[in-house]
Amino acid sequence: MRLRSGVFASSCLLVEALGVALFLRGFFPLPVRSLPRSEARRDPPAEPAPPGSGMVSNWTKIPPPLFKKVVIVLIDALRDDFVFGSKGKQFMPYTTQVIEKGTSHSFIAEAKPPTVTMPRIKALTTGSIPGFIDVIVNLNSPALLDDNLIWQAKTAGKRIIFYGDDTWVKLFPKHFVEYDGTTSFFVSDFTEVDDNVTRHLDRVLKREDWDILILHYLGLDHIGHMTGPNSPLVGPKLHEMDNILKKIHISLLSKEGESSLPNLLVVCGDHGMSETGSHGGSSEGEVHTPLLFISSAFEKRSGPLTQPKLVQQTDLATTLAVGLGLPISRNSVGNLILPVVGDKTMREQLRFLHLNGFQLSRLLQENTPAYEKDPGYEHFKIAEKSHGNWIKLYLDGNNSEILLNLGKKVLKQYLEALKTLSSSLSKQVAQYDMYSMLVGTVIVLEVCVQHSWSEQARLWSIFKLGEFFFALVDLKP
Repeated sequence: MRLRSGVFASSCLLVEALGVALFLRGFFPLPVRSLPRSEARRDPPAEPAPPGSGMVSNWTKIPPPLFKKVVIVLIDALRDDFVFGSKGKQFMPYTTQVIEKGTSHSFIAEAKPPTVTMPRIKALTTGSIPGFIDVIVNLNSPALLDDNLIWQAKTAGKRIIFYGDDTWVKLFPKHFVEYDGTTSFFVSDFTEVDDNVTRHLDRVLKREDWDILILHYLGLDHIGHMTGPNSPLVGPKLHEMDNILKKIHISLLSKEGESSLPNLLVVCGDHGMSETGSHGGSSEGEVHTPLLFISSAFEKRSGPLTQPKLVQQTDLATTLAVGLGLPISRNSVGNLILPVVGDKTMREQLRFLHLNGFQLSRLLQENTPAYEKDPGYEHFKIAEKSHGNWIKLYLDGNNSEILLNLGKKVLKQYLEALKTLSSSLSKQVAQYDMYSMLVGTVIVLEVCVQHSWSEQARLWSIFKLGEFFFALVDLKP
C-alpha cells in the first residue's frame, strides 16, 4: 500500500513538473535571435543609388562622431515626474532651467518590464529587449556577450571610465580603463553609495584621458525601497543630483574649444518606482523615466515647454552609437532619436536613418522567414529607393526646392519604416504562448485536486497558483 502511495505521489510530482514546464515555456518565449558579435564591425552599406543609374556614392564608411566626450549619468529609479513634475521644479532648479531654456532635448523613455536594473542596463547598451528570464540572473550578472555599445566603443579605441553600481563591472569586465564599483545590496545606505561615485568627479573632470564617463547613482532607488517616492528624503537627494549635473555640465562646456567637437551629457534612469517605492512591474511610475540630451550642439530652446515626447529606452543605444561614430549594435530594436541629429545636413540625417533601417531590416531577415512581406521591410525598401533618387539629384548639384521637399519626404518615409520594423521585432519578445500557459496551468490544478491533500490545503494551493499566474500575466509588456 505504501509502495502504491509512493508511486502515485511520484507520478503527481512528475506530472506537476510537466505542467510547470509547459507554463514557463509559454511565458518565456524565444528571444529575438542574436547575430554574432564577431561580424559586428564589418563595412556598412553605401548610400543607396537609383536602380539602373550606375551611380555609386563614395560615402561607404560609418559617419564620424558628432560629440567629443560623452558623460552618461544614470540615476537609479528616476521617475519622469521627478524631473518634469513639481519635484523637479522645486529640487532640481538647474536641470529644469536647462530643460526649459537651455540647449537640450527632453524625452520620456519607456522601459519594458521587468523593470529591474540588470535587464535595463542591457536594454540601454544593446538596444534589445531583455526577457523575464533575466530577472533570475539579476543578482549574479554574467558578462554580456551580445553586441553592445560599450564593446563597440572599446573596440574603436574609446577610453571608458565607470563609477557606480557594480552590475556594470560584471556585465562589462575589462571594458573600462578605470572603474570603482559600488554594491547595491545595502538598501539602507542613502549616502555613501552615492558619495563613492561623486568623490571621483573633481579629479576625472579635469582630465583629458577619457572619451566616455558613466556614473550610476543608487541612493534614490534605496530611498524608494525604504521610504517610498513621497518620502521627505527624495527632495534632498534630487537636489544633490541636480548639483552634480550642474558641475558636470559646466565642466563640459568649459572644455569646448572653437574647433573641437561639442560634448554631450546624457541623463537617464534605468527604471522608475511604483507608488510604494518598489519596481519590477509595469505600472506607469515604473516604466516611465526621463531621458535628457544636453549639449552646446543643440539650438537654445525658446517658447513654452511642451510635454516631452515618448521614446523607447532601447532608442538610446542607437542614438549614442550615431553620436559616437560607432556601428549600431547588431541586435538593437531601437530607433534613432532624430532631434539629437536634427542640426545636421539633410544628407547626414538620411545617412543615419538609412544605417538604422539597414540594421533593423537585417535583424528582421534573421528572425522572420517571410520578412519581405513585413510592412516595415516594405516601407524601408520604398524609403531606400526614394533616398537613391534624392542622392542622384544631390550629386547632380541640384539645390532647388525640389531637393528639399524630396529630402523631407524621404525622412518621413524612413521614420515610418523604422517605427514599423522596431515594432515587428519587439513583438517577438512580448508575445507569449497562451496555449502552453493554459495547458500547463490546467495540468497543475488537476494534480492539486487529485492529490490526497486536505480540502483546505487544496483550495489554498489553487488560489495561490491562480494568483501567481495572473501576477505574471500582468507583468508582461
